[in-house]
Amino acid sequence: MKRVLVPLAQGFEEAEFIGIVDVLRRAGVEVLVAGLESSGNIKGANGIEIKAEIALSSIDINSLDGIALAGGFEGMQNLSNNAKILEIIQRLHKDKKIVAAICASPIVLNKAGVLSSEFTCYPGCEEGINAKRLNEAVVIRDNVITSAGPATAILFGLAIAKALMGEDVYKGLYEGLQVPLTRA
Repeated sequence: MKRVLVPLAQGFEEAEFIGIVDVLRRAGVEVLVAGLESSGNIKGANGIEIKAEIALSSIDINSLDGIALAGGFEGMQNLSNNAKILEIIQRLHKDKKIVAAICASPIVLNKAGVLSSEFTCYPGCEEGINAKRLNEAVVIRDNVITSAGPATAILFGLAIAKALMGEDVYKGLYEGLQVPLTRA
């Protein structure tokens, strides 16, 4: 079974976190929801609390197939200031495993040194990043997947699921989640 770490940091964007975790679990991916300091409830940017099932310190990097970061400006800052998160991102990227971030959190990928060409993020969060921001919902460059913001969270989760589980799983989820109805 594929395993993806989705860390929970105080101030995370709730819609993005739920979109990532929900889609990946539907795809059959084992999602590890880890608090930066411990397990327990973590408060998001909009005051919604989500339970971290485990502490980041208990994660075995070797067991991971990827990491996916929810955004939220405060959440991004907390992720960015966590040495263990940066180490995990660098290690997974070096091993050609999935490193993914949405909204403000591509800033964390940049701090870890894994953004190299084109990416997307929430408008304005590209400041100081030495790569080209594209105005797209999801951008995939090799093993790096980025997305723009809360409304793109399901598409972001689908892109990660496709990279890990293949086209058939992706197509089933794409149809099952009614994504075609979102197209104007």
